[in-house]
Amino acid sequence: MNAVRGLLRRQLTGVIALVVVVGFYFAVALPETSAEEKNDLASEYSFVGHSVALPASDKQQSIREVNQAYKHIDAWISSVGASVAMNDLDGDGLPNDLCLVDPRTDQLIITPTPGKNDHRYKPFELTPDPLPVNDVMAPMGCVPADLNEDGRMDLLVYMWGRTPVIYLARADHGTLSPAAYKAVEAVPGTHSDAQGVYNGPQWNSNAATVGDFDGDGHDDIFIGNYFPDSPILDASLDGGVTMNHSLSNAQNGGGGHILLCAGAKAGNDPEATFKLQPKEALPEEARGGWALGVSANDLDGDLLPELYIANDFGPDRLLYNKSTPGAIQFENVTTTRTPGTPKSKRIGADSFKGMGVDFGDFNHDGLYDAFVSNLTVSWGIVESNFFYTNVAEDQKDLRNQLQDGEAPFKDQSGANGTAWSGWAWDLKIADFANTGEQQIAQTNGFIRGATNRWPQLQELAMANDGLVASPFFWPNANAGDDIAGSETMRFYVKGPDGRYTDLAPELGLAVPIPTRGIATGDADGDGLIDMAVARQYGEPIFYSNEAPDPGGHLNLTLTHEQDGIVGSAPAPGSPVTGAQVKVTTSDGKTYIQRVDGGSGHAGRRSSEVNIGLGDAQGPVEVMVCWRDRDGQVHEEKLKLSQGRHSLVLGDQVRER
Repeated sequence: MNAVRGLLRRQLTGVIALVVVVGFYFAVALPETSAEEKNDLASEYSFVGHSVALPASDKQQSIREVNQAYKHIDAWISSVGASVAMNDLDGDGLPNDLCLVDPRTDQLIITPTPGKNDHRYKPFELTPDPLPVNDVMAPMGCVPADLNEDGRMDLLVYMWGRTPVIYLARADHGTLSPAAYKAVEAVPGTHSDAQGVYNGPQWNSNAATVGDFDGDGHDDIFIGNYFPDSPILDASLDGGVTMNHSLSNAQNGGGGHILLCAGAKAGNDPEATFKLQPKEALPEEARGGWALGVSANDLDGDLLPELYIANDFGPDRLLYNKSTPGAIQFENVTTTRTPGTPKSKRIGADSFKGMGVDFGDFNHDGLYDAFVSNLTVSWGIVESNFFYTNVAEDQKDLRNQLQDGEAPFKDQSGANGTAWSGWAWDLKIADFANTGEQQIAQTNGFIRGATNRWPQLQELAMANDGLVASPFFWPNANAGDDIAGSETMRFYVKGPDGRYTDLAPELGLAVPIPTRGIATGDADGDGLIDMAVARQYGEPIFYSNEAPDPGGHLNLTLTHEQDGIVGSAPAPGSPVTGAQVKVTTSDGKTYIQRVDGGSGHAGRRSSEVNIGLGDAQGPVEVMVCWRDRDGQVHEEKLKLSQGRHSLVLGDQVRER
């Protein structure tokens, strides 16, 4: 007996420690949603998947040809490029056209969304002919925007191995086809040798958005580059390339570029001219990041869009906009460290792998919150997504704090169930059943294969920063290797207790194929937001929204006032990019949304403003704020019935 007591005494410290650990686990363990509760939440939503029509191609690949220095990680280098945007490209009044990049063929594809009107034109590929090209470039993404201000949607296409290309819609194009577009350079200058082969800057871009950054009334362009200018896709070379010089604070990436609108012309020979701003247009902190995602949105109410840049391998950047017409000025803002807020959860100081970002008001306080996708793989590399709640008192307080260099956002992803999802990429915040609450659709997964490479990747994660900049020290990632390849899409829905639950399995969205871009829009005009999903080396898919009992909604198309339309091709109007909409229902609930110029990673929502109103009845009060073509700020309060409205914004609002 004495021996037993002695043993217990010797082990007492360990027993107490075990009890404390177990106690803390149950104290902080997050609650789980039961199967019954998930099914109940899922009953409000329904998506039906449809194949997307694609043009024929002789090229098929699952791995790109890459610089020889990257040959042992060619699957890693080939892990981006699937993208999709949804908008009204043919002028029929609905965002039922897709602009796709398919990395299996490296094609830029225009195709109608599946459905009863998918016979409007045949899917086709766009090429930058007659602009100079070479064999070591590939498209990465597409941003629809009216870049020559003629009332028709054009396409900004960003690339690896080249500066971006703009495809301008011709004024008399008829049915959509390759002949309907003219390719022009986004970055002015001569970029070809004597043989007409491209020899210009080797940008490697993975993020882009459009917005009126200087407040002159005309849309400008932001391009975020991943790798620094270098021959990533040139298999004839061995070297001249690099990897990130740190896994948590890399500043040797391609950084960001601003292109200011410098002129435009309509007609069958359209033009759009942009002026590349010096690198000093962005603060020093934003010049060397590894950009994978971006969102431009006015946070403080002055109609100058702020920029959130999601960077891989290190701090994201929130840039406060203090620009004036013709003069770009952004200032880096950060979240102050407070007790209980680790450095890794602070805007401007985090060490995570930012992959995509979007803004939305989750708590109806009239202030934009933000959601950021990060690398969050269980038993892999476990960081967390960011669910950034805006903690400013009101818009005036927010403006004052931003002017003082403070970003008043607090991550609440752990508490509300959105912290961990996998190897996350693009996301879209939207109300898919018009419930009056925001849901989060998120793409997921990295490289799919049979050989698990997580052990080697985890070794790299612990390597000295002095080694990781060299591709030589990176572990193999080739065809057949797997890193988070079975991760599936996420679809987060807010429950009655305020926590979010992933309902992708219940809704048939949890398909184990790596996904990249999400595009959203009401493609068929039924008041429900549909979505298209780009898959990395897989067939893209279109999900028509068939929610069984949706709530009320408001769908607004906001376009600039235009004196005259040149040409016979349909011209539904130039979106007022960055216009802000605030809706107040009869029960006092507030909703905000904007005309988005591009948010996320590799997917783009349509130019409409879609707001779900839940159980709200009757007309709603709508405040619209915008800049006209002269850069003048306007606001007008309206009373609108629920449903679809097309509003023209000039000195005042006019309904078509």
